[in-house]
Amino acid sequence: MTPTLAAQAEATARSPAEVYEQRFVPALFRQWGPLLCEAAQIGPGQHVLDVACGTGALTAAVAERVAPGGAVTGLDVNPQMIAVARRKHAGIEWHEGRAEALPFPDATFDAVVSQFGLMFFDDRTQALREMQRVLRPGRPLVIAVCDALENSPGYAALAALLDRLFGTAVGDAFRSPFALGDEGQLLALCTAAGVRDAKVVRRQGTVRFDSVDALVATERACVWTLGGLLGDAQFARLRTAAQPVFEPFVEPGGRVAFAMPALLICAGKR
Repeated sequence: MTPTLAAQAEATARSPAEVYEQRFVPALFRQWGPLLCEAAQIGPGQHVLDVACGTGALTAAVAERVAPGGAVTGLDVNPQMIAVARRKHAGIEWHEGRAEALPFPDATFDAVVSQFGLMFFDDRTQALREMQRVLRPGRPLVIAVCDALENSPGYAALAALLDRLFGTAVGDAFRSPFALGDEGQLLALCTAAGVRDAKVVRRQGTVRFDSVDALVATERACVWTLGGLLGDAQFARLRTAAQPVFEPFVEPGGRVAFAMPALLICAGKR
C-alpha cells in the first residue's frame, strides 16, 4: 500500500474531528492562536470565551495566556470536536452549544474570540449579537475569518482545478470557507448586529503540508468539504492532476507552502 493510500485508510478509521485535529490544525489553524491572543490583549487572570472552538487550537493558546488566575471556556456545536478537545486539553471548560444561543449570562467574559467559524454559522448576525451580549463592557471581541480566495493562491489553484475536473458545484463547495473574505461585508454584519466601532484588519498566514499528496489526502479525509462530495476514483484523478498545479508552491524537499491570510474583526463593547 502506498503512503498516501495508507494515510487515507488510517483517516477512514478516525472520526472527522480527529482528522481535523491531526491534519488541519498543524497545517492551517495552530498558527493563529498567538495572533488572536495579541489582538484581543489577553493576559493573566482574564476569563475568555472561544466560540466555535473546534478541537481547541485557539482555546489552548488562550489558556497559556490567562494563567495564572484566569480561565478559558471553549464552545462548539459539534460533539465530536468537543470530545477531542476535552481529551487533549485538560483543565479547560468545554461546552457543546450554538453560537447563536450562547449558554452564558450577560457580561460574563473579559474577551470573546473566535477563529474560522463565523463563515459556517446559520445566523451570523445573531451569533455576533450573542458574542457581544456575553462580553463585559469595554472588553475586546476578535473574530478571524478566511480572507478572499484570490489572496490564497494555492487554494485558488485547487478551486480552479476542481471546477475543471468535476464542475463548478464541487469547486464552489470548496470555496465556501472563503465566503466572508470582504471587509465591507464584515462591517455590514457588525452594523446589523449592533457591534459598534468595529474595524477589519488583514493578517498573513501560511498553509503548510508535507507534500502535494498530503494536501489531497487531507481534503479526502474531511467529510465536511471534498470528502463528502468526491469518491475514491475522483480523488485518484485529483491526486494526479494536483501535482503540476501545485508545483509553484513546492519547496525543496517536497513540502508545500502558500499564503492564506485572514481578516480579523476587532471590536469592543461599550
